[in-house]
Amino acid sequence: MSLREPFGIEPPVGEPIALVLDAPHSGRWLPEDLPLAVPQHALREAEDHFVDRLWADALDCGATMLAANFARIWVDPNRHEDDVDADLLDAPWPGPLRPSGKARIGKAVVWRTLEDGRPIYVRPLTPAEVQARLDAALRPYQRALGALIERTHARHGACVHLNCHSMRAVAGAMGEGGAGSERADVVLGDRDGSTCAPELTATVRAAFESLGYRVAVNDPYKGVELVRAFSDPPRGRHSLQVELNKRLYLDEAALEPTADFERLRADLRRVTAAVAAYARTLTR
Repeated sequence: MSLREPFGIEPPVGEPIALVLDAPHSGRWLPEDLPLAVPQHALREAEDHFVDRLWADALDCGATMLAANFARIWVDPNRHEDDVDADLLDAPWPGPLRPSGKARIGKAVVWRTLEDGRPIYVRPLTPAEVQARLDAALRPYQRALGALIERTHARHGACVHLNCHSMRAVAGAMGEGGAGSERADVVLGDRDGSTCAPELTATVRAAFESLGYRVAVNDPYKGVELVRAFSDPPRGRHSLQVELNKRLYLDEAALEPTADFERLRADLRRVTAAVAAYARTLTR
């Protein structure tokens, strides 16, 4: 089965506002012929399960949403295309390398290991195999997000971008922060204040905390490629990564929503309303 559409775009309900959300890791499509060393269902641990559904009510606030259809473990659109793990390949990468440091935990643009350190593949991949994934999915997704942000900025004179993710409740052997590290309910990443105005981070933090959630900022996730590449706060482009703890809504063993799913979704609608109000202050 081929990947016909690498992403989907959901338009706003009613009048659009200067708000774009993207869910780069909630897709599930995988090719059937991967040279796997682990069962295919084990790859699902890399998903940000149901994150696009959790934030779907943002459309009613006037936001636009982009969501990936392909699995993050196949190729990660939240990485630079040259963030390649040399240890994954059977030959030198033919172009420049731009390491983010994620290769040390097996999570560069194409993952090498699972969270527990198990190798994903029975053999090294060829550079051509990795390039094919970039062409089929990563580059189209990143172009689409860049175009959405540019179009929103052109229309409103500003754009607020929420990069939406979820995270394990406790870090595995290859997790950020070290094995066994417990995560907050919500982690906001603005790359140490460089990808958005501090008022946006403060607005989102206050909205979550008012609902009783424990929030951390830039610990352990600061934000990676998508907030870096498409933000420019002095020019009115503000990007913030939002990580939700999976224990808030997911049975991590069964990979199914829990009874708390709808509660979190309702709370995210309130958070989105606060972000929408902030976005409107940028476009008056």
